[in-house]
Amino acid sequence: MTVAQLLDRLKGLPEDAVVLMDSGEGLSRVSTLEFVADQGPGAPAEVILSPSMDE
Repeated sequence: MTVAQLLDRLKGLPEDAVVLMDSGEGLSRVSTLEFVADQGPGAPAEVILSPSMDE
């Protein structure tokens, strides 16, 4: 999924909805994101979502 596809899917949702992700042992809130601009020739930029470790 690209950032554009993600944003398009999120546009129709309530602004106060919580974003969750599968953390292996259930669902966790997304706590941070990291943007990686370049992984080498031909590799796309990436956005990495990290789960909250408080849950």
